Amino acid sequence: MPTATRSTAPQPELPSARHRLPDLLRERLLILDGAMGTMIQRHPLTEEDFRGTRFADHPKPLRGNNDLLSLTRPDIIKGIHAEYFAAGADMVETNTFSGTSIAQADYGLEHVVYELNYESARLAREAAEEYSTPDKPRFVAGAVGPTNRTASLSPDVNRPGYRAVTFDELAAAYLEQVRGLVDGGVDALLIETIFDTLNAKAALYAVQKFFDEGGREVPLMISGTITDASGRTLSGQTVEAFWNSIRHLPLLSVGLNCALGASQLKQYVEELSRISDVHISAYPNAGLPNAFGGYDESAQEFAALVEEYLKDGIVTVVGGCCGTTPQHIAELSRLAERYQPRRLASPPNPLSEGEGEPEAGATESLGSPLPRRGAGGEATTRLAGLEPFNITPNSLFVNVGERCNVTGSRAFARLIRTGAYEEALAVARTQVEEGAQVLDINMDEGMLDSEQAMTTFLHLIASEPDIARVPLMIDSSKWSVLEAGLKCVQGKSIVNSISLKEGEELFLQRARTVRQYGAAMVVMAFDEQGQADTLERRIAICQRSYNLLMSIGFPAEDIIFDPNILIVGTGMEEHRNYAIDFIESVRWIKANLPGALTSGGVSNISFSFRGNEVVREAMHAAFLYHAIRAGLDMGIVNPNQLAVYDEIPKDLLELVEDVLLNRRADATERLLEFADTVQKKGKVDVVADAWRSLPVQERLAHALVKGITEFIDEDTEAARQELARPLDVIEGPLMAGMNVVGDLFGAGKMFLPQVVKSARVMKKAVAYLEPYLLADKQGSDRQTAGKILLATVKGDVHDIGKNIVGVVLACNNFDIVDLGVMVPLEKILDEAQRLNVDVIGLSGLITPSLDEMVYVAQAMQKRGMKMPLLIGGATTSRLHTAVRIAPAYSGPVVHVNDASRSVGVAAGLLGSGEAAYAQTVADDYAALRADYASRQRDKSYLTIEAARANGFPADWATTPITKPSFLGTKVLEDYDLAELAEYIDWTPFFHTWELKGRYPRILTDETLGEAATKLFADAQAMLQKIIDQKLLTARAVLGFWPANTVDYDTIEVYTNDGRDTVATKFFTLRQQGEKGPRIPNLAFSDFLAPKASGRADYLGGFAVTAGIGIETLLEQFEADHDDYSSIMVKALADRLAEAFAERLHERVRREFWGYAPDEHLTGDDLIQEKYRGVRPAPGYPGCPDHTEKITLFRLLDAEGSTGISLTENLAMYPASSVSGLYYAHPDARYFGLGRIGIDQVADIAQRKGMERAELERWLMPNLNYEPK
Repeated sequence: MPTATRSTAPQPELPSARHRLPDLLRERLLILDGAMGTMIQRHPLTEEDFRGTRFADHPKPLRGNNDLLSLTRPDIIKGIHAEYFAAGADMVETNTFSGTSIAQADYGLEHVVYELNYESARLAREAAEEYSTPDKPRFVAGAVGPTNRTASLSPDVNRPGYRAVTFDELAAAYLEQVRGLVDGGVDALLIETIFDTLNAKAALYAVQKFFDEGGREVPLMISGTITDASGRTLSGQTVEAFWNSIRHLPLLSVGLNCALGASQLKQYVEELSRISDVHISAYPNAGLPNAFGGYDESAQEFAALVEEYLKDGIVTVVGGCCGTTPQHIAELSRLAERYQPRRLASPPNPLSEGEGEPEAGATESLGSPLPRRGAGGEATTRLAGLEPFNITPNSLFVNVGERCNVTGSRAFARLIRTGAYEEALAVARTQVEEGAQVLDINMDEGMLDSEQAMTTFLHLIASEPDIARVPLMIDSSKWSVLEAGLKCVQGKSIVNSISLKEGEELFLQRARTVRQYGAAMVVMAFDEQGQADTLERRIAICQRSYNLLMSIGFPAEDIIFDPNILIVGTGMEEHRNYAIDFIESVRWIKANLPGALTSGGVSNISFSFRGNEVVREAMHAAFLYHAIRAGLDMGIVNPNQLAVYDEIPKDLLELVEDVLLNRRADATERLLEFADTVQKKGKVDVVADAWRSLPVQERLAHALVKGITEFIDEDTEAARQELARPLDVIEGPLMAGMNVVGDLFGAGKMFLPQVVKSARVMKKAVAYLEPYLLADKQGSDRQTAGKILLATVKGDVHDIGKNIVGVVLACNNFDIVDLGVMVPLEKILDEAQRLNVDVIGLSGLITPSLDEMVYVAQAMQKRGMKMPLLIGGATTSRLHTAVRIAPAYSGPVVHVNDASRSVGVAAGLLGSGEAAYAQTVADDYAALRADYASRQRDKSYLTIEAARANGFPADWATTPITKPSFLGTKVLEDYDLAELAEYIDWTPFFHTWELKGRYPRILTDETLGEAATKLFADAQAMLQKIIDQKLLTARAVLGFWPANTVDYDTIEVYTNDGRDTVATKFFTLRQQGEKGPRIPNLAFSDFLAPKASGRADYLGGFAVTAGIGIETLLEQFEADHDDYSSIMVKALADRLAEAFAERLHERVRREFWGYAPDEHLTGDDLIQEKYRGVRPAPGYPGCPDHTEKITLFRLLDAEGSTGISLTENLAMYPASSVSGLYYAHPDARYFGLGRIGIDQVADIAQRKGMERAELERWLMPNLNYEPK
């Protein structure tokens, strides 16, 4: 059996077909296999299957480690490969997606990584051999996954400079995996599902290292992942930026896979096909995941969508990712026979050392030294940050920002030395905003740890998308600093610089390394004799450097020569020709060294005039004017030290050009004389509030759109003085401004946080006018789009979503009546009739609110009301509205899933076409009801007895059980909010504001990024204010009790460890939907030891809140007409409560219960629930019975301990509260209950001592029958 240290192994006899792979791709489409994980899940595998005999005593759980099945259940893995080959696949991927030591560390299996990859490759190789024929050879791709770490992003939002993994750690892990795969017999390597390009660059680095060390070279395939509709990777790169960053090694193919279905992925594959010069692959998911994480797209539907790729000729390799099966691949194989592969303008060079068909001139393994051409045939230098930056012969001059340089900027150096990195980032941001297209970063200072400073600053830049969008120039005279920088940058950067100063051998070695990291590089005109200071020396060194780089295949377009911009105007004879010699050397390079670029540090030219900005700016502008005309491609420039050439005074221009172009012997003296007569006025950066000089109506519109409250009273009063009536101010300029806001919001050019800020301005203006309106008795005369009453229904305290809808509707001229929370239906209807409203809108979060909404609809019907009823809230749905609420009321009933839709729905229901609109909705809901009824008839359910018999098969004889550190309850008063802030999951926060995307990548989203970044900054400021001023208080109570399961689904809680007295009981619900073979019907009681087992087990419970004191804050904001801050505080309090639950659970696992004392998880790990145990909350999918909260609160004395109370519908108050139970079983997991039968409901009602009809009311959404 191979071992982890084995580097050369007897390799399987490889078919000559492997050498035919590049040729095959030019002849026909190649079909890749489908999902391995999907097929594995079809096998009812247990922990024992993953362990086998070899790992039977392994200390960590192994279930879910699919890669391990190559060792413990090779029959299954080889069988899956065989199924895909039988379906028509030309190539299968090895079962090694998580086959690195980094990923396997979660299971404690780092020591088997080489063997795991070797055996996985061998299994796939065997299957390929069995199915290969002369006419249809089969291939094996070694799958190299992304690992479960990201090198470009911090897992801790509070430490943006932190990284959970380094480039070196990734490269070492990938090298071990690659060695195992190639030794095991793969035909190609496929680095796939790339969500962070820096991870992929570490993999490419490892592959090249393996080849360089003598490993067998195989073709290399790359596949990235666009994570959502933003069109970017998780780490923020666009498709073209990704391509620019990974194209430095010879590739057989590049493509995209995972995250999206075929219809969503196609536009990005098309873009990749347009810009790349290698074969294109695509293997999308079987659609987007459904509500349960599964994939519903059939093989025929999937193939029909992929066929569009084939018709358009944009791919060469197609297959399937998540959710695809041999059936999907069979359909693709059938289609592929009818289409030709994508055509390449010229064949790629997928293999080094003469395999395949290398391009002319290719040497070693770095690719072609000749310029790679763009679509128009021109050489293109492709750089990238988060976005691409391409330089062609037709490009304008490239400005490289120079101020992030500790040797050139005293201010920047001071910031770095004192650790003021936030301020240092502001320097970088300003340069980008002022037009720098590349940023130069230099940390060469004697008292600095330059490597660490470079690493820290580049990590922080990566967390700032408005900076990271541009490429970086990593600048240092120390090779160690350059290499440290290269290991931090996911885009394609520029190294500044290398030279022949230390000889040819080191020069070439470093050039190879730069190429291996995927960077372009500046080559200085410097050799063993020193710096070139004449035209002849500049030309000789650049020619020699170019020839050497051509000899190792370094791409010409990635060579940037710096022929040395040296100081002029010193009075020294030997310096007089420095500027003209530089300009002429640039002209020579562009004429004689094909593809190469030129650059230089512009400020050097004027250093003898430091302190005189007028002269320096003129010198820079004039020098650049002449150098750019000679062919200078880029320069390191401070845009604030640059005059406009045509605006330089004629006398100064003549003096400056005399010096630069060495036109007269006394040029320096004449310029010095002039400099003495000039005193440059200091530049004052004034933000011109130009809008303040606009007419008042335009000022009001501007303030509304921008959310500026500073001048609103002043401008509102000015408008009141101008217009005839106070009401005219509202109906005129204020509503005109709000109409602009509404239009921008509807067009997706403004986002919800900005709209709420606009509403704040509007409210302040109206509040200012209120006394004048009352005095004139005009308030009731205002024309609106309609009056809408909003209310959170009885027993529910959640209102963030309702408040947001109210703000958005108000911004669109609807008159909003908000009754608040916990509003009884009688009050809702009485007020609606009293105020003669046009629409009623109901909101709710907890499941009992769904029934409350039905009762409101029924009551409206009894009263003979006719106005439309809008339904919204987190637990509501279009289906529930159609099936449960709409049939109870004859008037229009419409579900509104977010604030952005509310305006269109309200306008449709109140506009001229209201009847047609209402009928369309009614017809839609009727179809939904019919479809729902049909699907319900088709579903199969088990009896409760059969479901219990198929419960989770826990082995209680061997399951570890830990006794908690205390029994009873513990109260945590005034918990540190700063500590909780570190545990916030920010993604739901953005969803609250209807900015859909995952944090942190939403901050770099092309559409939402700017709004999300501003919102996040506001949130951070408000959060800090809450923490510093102790505006909210967090409290918790937790407890542990002796407990055991009895009668399958009941949990007995005992008064003491003697277990002789039952204190109370919890009643769990069990899944009754019919499952596949060996898939259990779960209840949470399965994760607690049965009393009959004789094992003493324990149950935990908790209740936390972060909402104590919120009412006072909200009253202040309401008095100030500040909806934005009100919604912000509610959203943050919710996030703090969830963070409190997360932090407390962590302490429970490690400290209070102590069953995982050595646990060390990242923030991402916590969000992804990679811990032992669960904390289900009553009312959530696995345990939807809210009445269990009563038992939990009684056990904890939650109200007395924390102040959290339960409403009549069992919502918790304050709303920012969380409660639940703790289970510690190693296999405990969350699940959805689904629908249950009348037999289980009757049984539990009897055990709870509750009327069945009452329990049915609480469980209505989960019943598989219609209660009487």
